[in-house]
Amino acid sequence: MKANPKLKKVYLNMQNGEISKEGFLGDDKRELNEIIEDDEKMIQSLNIEIEKITDKMEQLEIASIKGLGEPVIVENKWEVKINEVKGYMVCPFEDGIYRKHNIHIKNLKNNKEINFSDLSLHLIREHHFLQGKGSFYRLEPKILKEVLEI
Repeated sequence: MKANPKLKKVYLNMQNGEISKEGFLGDDKRELNEIIEDDEKMIQSLNIEIEKITDKMEQLEIASIKGLGEPVIVENKWEVKINEVKGYMVCPFEDGIYRKHNIHIKNLKNNKEINFSDLSLHLIREHHFLQGKGSFYRLEPKILKEVLEI
């Protein structure tokens, strides 16, 4: 994929300290378009779809809200918990503002776990961006498939 000039500004927004202290890229040295393209290829190779990933994440986030910060068991498959922090996060693509919800999902069958935020969900759904390798909220496609059972 050829680098998109609009992604240059987004890439700058993703650096440590711009929008978030930790940034969105971790220690990943690839260009933003490469990160997205590589993840899209991996998702396709795993025979899963972005929409199914984000729909399941959203479903489990909604279930976690009912726990008011305590773990909730969903379908005897997942333990979900939400932690709300004051404030909001701006999307580095400059297309929205998101609450600081941190969601933890543990698959009770295989003990695989993920953490994500409302912003993470948006970044995956709208931009196919799973964050850079080494980023705190990086979501590996293979782990997503295992945790979410999709």
